[in-house]
Amino acid sequence: MRRAVIDYKISPDIGDPELNRLFSASWPNHRDTEFRSTHRCSMAYVCAYQGQQLVGYVNAAWDGKTHVFVLDTTVHPDVRRQGIGRELVLRVLEQARLRGASWVHVDYEPQLREFYGRCGFRTSEAGVISLAGAG
Repeated sequence: MRRAVIDYKISPDIGDPELNRLFSASWPNHRDTEFRSTHRCSMAYVCAYQGQQLVGYVNAAWDGKTHVFVLDTTVHPDVRRQGIGRELVLRVLEQARLRGASWVHVDYEPQLREFYGRCGFRTSEAGVISLAGAG
């Protein structure tokens, strides 16, 4: 893919095949999934398009009141390191502000600390448990 203007859309009508193609290109262990139920629980999600091609996605789930959870920040490998991921996160943060949220949470692996720091997140203590059996 060559560099082009990126168009960001808030919660567009998007199908599973398009999302699964992006996730398959971005995550080696991705298995096709159904996103409609995920989007029903979303506060909002943001998609990034290069022309007609989906190249980025982020989802924000919430408790319906004050807490929002950033999930699945994904950018196609061919267009990474161009600011698309940061812009996706900033746009979903703006959606949280518009809906009156007070707190936005994100879990990330250590190598993503700097990225999320550039998006305005600070490190905090949290607890996590895997119900799938892997710690």
